[in-house]
Amino acid sequence: MSSSFERYQKRRLIGSYFSVIISIGLVLFLLGLLGLLVLNTKKAADYFKEQIPLTVYLKDSAKEVEAEQLEKSLEMAEYVKSINYVSKEEAAKAQSKDIGEDFVEFLGYNPLQNSIDIHFKAEYVSSQQISEISEDLMKKDFVDEVDYDRPLVSIVNNNVSKISFWVLVVSAIFLFIAVLLINSSIRLSVYAKRFTIKTMQMVGATKGFIRRPFIWQSVKLGMIGAVLAMIGMGLILYYLHNSFPDLGLMHDVLTLGLIFGGVFVLGVILTLFSTFLATQRFLNLRTDELYY
Repeated sequence: MSSSFERYQKRRLIGSYFSVIISIGLVLFLLGLLGLLVLNTKKAADYFKEQIPLTVYLKDSAKEVEAEQLEKSLEMAEYVKSINYVSKEEAAKAQSKDIGEDFVEFLGYNPLQNSIDIHFKAEYVSSQQISEISEDLMKKDFVDEVDYDRPLVSIVNNNVSKISFWVLVVSAIFLFIAVLLINSSIRLSVYAKRFTIKTMQMVGATKGFIRRPFIWQSVKLGMIGAVLAMIGMGLILYYLHNSFPDLGLMHDVLTLGLIFGGVFVLGVILTLFSTFLATQRFLNLRTDELYY
C-alpha cells in the first residue's frame, strides 16, 4: 500500500515537473521569437524595400552600346543594389507564360521593349530619392519610360516605423505576461510541497536551508525549459533562413548569440525569482493557513 502511494506521488511529482518545463519552454520560445523579430525588424524592412524594382524601358532605336553603358554606370552607382537587363524577347516569353498563349504570334510582332530592372539599396528607397533618380534617367535620349510602384514605396516607408513601435509594445506586454505565467507555474509546483516546507521549518531548519533545494530544482527546470525553447527557436530560424536567404538571418552570429543567451539567462532568473517568492510566502504562513 505504501509503495503504491509512493509511486503515485512520484508520478504526480514528475507530471508537475513536466508541466513546469513545458510552460517555461513555451513562454521562453515565444519570447525568443519576439526578440528575433525586434532585432531583425530593420533587416526585414530593408529586405522588402530592396525588392521594389524600378524599370527603365529603352526605346527601340536605342543602340546596344548605349544600353551597355547605362548598365555599367548603374552598376557603379552608390544607390544600386542590383540590376537585371531584360530583352524584349525574354519579356515576351515571360508574358506568354503568364497569360498562357503566344501573343507575339497572334499580333504578328513584339510590342514590348528592352528594359533594365533596378533594385535600390534600402536607404535610398524613398519617394523623393527615387523620383530624382527617375528624372535623371529620363534625361537620356534612348530612355522611353521609367516606371516603379509609387504607392508601394510610400506605404513601405510610412509603415516601417509604425510596425517597429508596435512590435516593441507587444514584446513588452508579452514579457509581462510571461513573467506572470512562469511565476504561476512555479507557485503551483511549490504549493504542492507546502506541508513539507512547514514541517522542515517546525523542526528548526532555517529559511535559507529550506529554500535552497526548491530554488535549485526550479532553476534546473528553467534551464531545461530554456534549452527546449532554444531548440525550437533554432528550428524556426533555420526554416526562415532557408525560405528567405536574402535576409541573412544567420549571418549575425553575435546578435543570435545574445538572443539565445538571453533566453537561457531569462529562464534561470525568472524561475529563481519566482521560486524565492513562492517559498517565502509559504514560510511566512501559519500552519492553519496552509489549508486555504
